Amino acid sequence: MRRIGWGVIALFLAAFAVFESVKYGVPTTVATLVFFALADLARLAGVRPPGVLYQAVHRVWIPLVVLVAYSFGPIVWPPLFPAALGWLTRIALDRALGRGFSRSTAGALAGR
Repeated sequence: MRRIGWGVIALFLAAFAVFESVKYGVPTTVATLVFFALADLARLAGVRPPGVLYQAVHRVWIPLVVLVAYSFGPIVWPPLFPAALGWLTRIALDRALGRGFSRSTAGALAGR
């Protein structure tokens, strides 16, 4: 059930990211795609678990904080919001497919 929930969230976020990208044009589309590929880019750069950067690109709360801060804060830079949507979409997709940062990985990193 958890994976189905992540799949539904991933579909919603992807649709929202496409909507925002079309609405604001090429810079937002590029930002969305770059941040969607962030986990792959980090892996290509040699970032491996249990490093801090690996953990950062697989945590839901980081792009979620960016989305909330952009929505309610004074920041006005259109590529930032779709970039966070793309990042969150990737995390949701990875979790729906059973990949990425999981509770078992977090427990192993914490020494449990």
